[in-house]
Amino acid sequence: MSEINSMFDMLLNQNEQEMEFMPIVPLGEDEMNEEERASLPANLPIIALRNTVLFPNVVLPITVAREKSVKAIAEAQRTDKWIGVIAQKDSNNDNPGPDDIYEIGTLAKVVKQIKMPDGNITLFIMGRMRFKIEKYTQTDPYYVAQVAYLEDEYPKKDPSFDALISSIKDYGERIAQQSPNIPSEAGIVLRNIEQQSFLMHFIASNISSKLHEKQAMLEENNITLRAEKLLNLLQSELQLVELKNEITNKTRADIDRQQREYFLQQQMKSIKEELGGDPNDREIKDLQKRAEEMKWPDSAKSLFKKNIEKLERMHSSTPDYSVIYNHLDLMLDLPWDTYTQDSYDLKKAQKVLDSDHYGMDKIKDRILEYLAVLKLKGDMKSPILCFVGPPGIGKTSLGRSIASAISRKYVRLSLGGLHDESELRGHRKTYIGAMPGRIIQSIRKVKTSNPVFILDEVDKLGKDFRGDPSSALLEILDPEQNNSFYDNYLELEYDLSKVLFIATANSLSDIQPALRDRLEIIQLSGYSPEEKTEIAKRHLIPKQKEMHGLGKVPLKFPDKVILKIIQEYTRESGVRELDRLLAGIMRSVAKQVAMEDEVAPQLTDERVEVALGKPRYTNDIYTKGHPPGVVVGLAWTSVGGDILFIETSLSKGKGVVTLTGNLGTVMKESATTALSFLRAHADEFNIDINRFEEVNIHIHVPEGAVPKDGPSAGITMLTSLASAFTGRKVKPYYAMTGEITLRGQVLAVGGIKEKILAAKRAGIKDIVMCNQNRKDVEEINAQYVKGLRFHYVENAAEVLGLALMKK
Repeated sequence: MSEINSMFDMLLNQNEQEMEFMPIVPLGEDEMNEEERASLPANLPIIALRNTVLFPNVVLPITVAREKSVKAIAEAQRTDKWIGVIAQKDSNNDNPGPDDIYEIGTLAKVVKQIKMPDGNITLFIMGRMRFKIEKYTQTDPYYVAQVAYLEDEYPKKDPSFDALISSIKDYGERIAQQSPNIPSEAGIVLRNIEQQSFLMHFIASNISSKLHEKQAMLEENNITLRAEKLLNLLQSELQLVELKNEITNKTRADIDRQQREYFLQQQMKSIKEELGGDPNDREIKDLQKRAEEMKWPDSAKSLFKKNIEKLERMHSSTPDYSVIYNHLDLMLDLPWDTYTQDSYDLKKAQKVLDSDHYGMDKIKDRILEYLAVLKLKGDMKSPILCFVGPPGIGKTSLGRSIASAISRKYVRLSLGGLHDESELRGHRKTYIGAMPGRIIQSIRKVKTSNPVFILDEVDKLGKDFRGDPSSALLEILDPEQNNSFYDNYLELEYDLSKVLFIATANSLSDIQPALRDRLEIIQLSGYSPEEKTEIAKRHLIPKQKEMHGLGKVPLKFPDKVILKIIQEYTRESGVRELDRLLAGIMRSVAKQVAMEDEVAPQLTDERVEVALGKPRYTNDIYTKGHPPGVVVGLAWTSVGGDILFIETSLSKGKGVVTLTGNLGTVMKESATTALSFLRAHADEFNIDINRFEEVNIHIHVPEGAVPKDGPSAGITMLTSLASAFTGRKVKPYYAMTGEITLRGQVLAVGGIKEKILAAKRAGIKDIVMCNQNRKDVEEINAQYVKGLRFHYVENAAEVLGLALMKK
């Protein structure tokens, strides 16, 4: 017992709170034998424990202060030192009655008693056997109860029970290793405990489970079920310990980092003071000095003063410091009252525009008109121009030429795919990573308040849950509102009325109607082969020669060779593909020069085919004769004019009409209208009316993968149907465009120039169209329509009389 006494002495040096929760391992104590059990008293003095449960064979230090408990212990010490220990249900109850304590507890022997200086008694008690209270025989001055002793139900030799005990031991060791409240020696003790029931009781005493969970274990007679309950508690305990360790380690790391940052900041502060002052003060003084030279409105001056005072009161390490500093820096960088001087030399402006772009007379005249008014009046609100046309015709580059012609700065903003309104209006400063909108950023970059501002691809703006950028453009592009444009980041109104905004688009139909109403639309058509030839000679060929290092190589491009490249290798309204093809020829020539081969001074058709391969396009398909029912139509697309076939086939049937070719609703209605007109006037065109009920009609437009729609194929479908029913072929080299009504009238359609250019590219010689479109043809340069014959019609009979061959 000397070893136990020395352990008791060691524990006496710990505080009272620790002693309440630290069970001691007994040395040499086993289960009670039959003789010992027979000698146990039937009546026991009872004491109630707070917040803990005593298990058999576990030694527990407790502090006793209640008067009833002190008297009960005194009685036990006077007799055989046996005492009943039961947990009380509510730990806050200082005077628990019989109903306030559990019925099942543990028989305990008082091993050692120590009287503390404060009058309390510290006991070391060892649990020996479980009991159940039958009835209380005494309640004053302390509780005495008649008890029945409970036997543990041990399983017969069972490998699963051994595995259960092994799992309990493993969990106990893991908890002992990871819990800071359990001594590291506890793991060694666990490994040396061989008695299974005591191992369970020792571990159960050391975990921090709830009182009712431990009491449920104590009340379980079956050792296997008791072990299973303990294993469940251990699993929860291990998860709790691991979570606590994770939180503790993270908190410790955060505290260490904060202390390190604070220490480094203090060191930096000391170093800066040694070097001659805090740089933050110098930054603020620099901002104030720059502000003295600024010419800005009173609202901006007031906001700057307010924010600079706020900045002076802040420490540089605070997050808001950089936000306010960046905002002040933006205010100082903006050109509030800075404008470039416009050049009013109209002849010079026209020369610049002509040298940079071939053709485009309508746009050039509009720019010169604007300059003329500006020169006479001295000041006017800038118009909002919108260039609409197919890709590759120079809409964007024209903006740069306009800026050069009037001596203004140039800035471009691509709107394609933009779907967040904040990209234009800016983000509020409260957001992390906030920045001004793209409009203000661009003005800041060019350092002037009256640049030429290109809004590229305005028809390709996106729209989603983050906002509608096209609605934000309504304020930017309205001359009546943009003198007070509000940016969310700047938090001030900025004058955009002097900016010359120029928008570009491929299609008007994709622009929001309210936005389209604010734009001055200028339609741009595709280039004719003659125009492309001139553009290639003046701009593309010199540029590509320079880019490929052939500036000093004598190489001429005859007009007929350029025309061959345009007609046989491209099908476009603009000149982008032509530019790429010319680059391919230049690479081929550069290879010859680099390999020191002989280079012909003039490009030939054969040399073009060597560099670019065989021609990609041929006009034979459009010009050769076709069977009855096949007609060439003219179409307009967002990328320029195009050629399409309309085919009609008749087969025996019952008058069923089939339309194929990925046709839109309007185009299907045109086919129905044409068929109804032909059926109503069958006698005039020598068609048996009964044939409409005897045959099935199939109308097809090739290239089915491409969606097609619009009314301009009306007369083409009528001609195709009439040709199929009469058996008369359509004349070669013929193409047509126009809408048809049920009365047989031919109506005007749009996109005439693009359609005519597409027809000329395809080798068409005769074009049939509405008489009302004559004015559109007359606006086209006569040189570009040379070789084309135009047939203007007013009704369907004229169309069929012109287009169909005689049998």
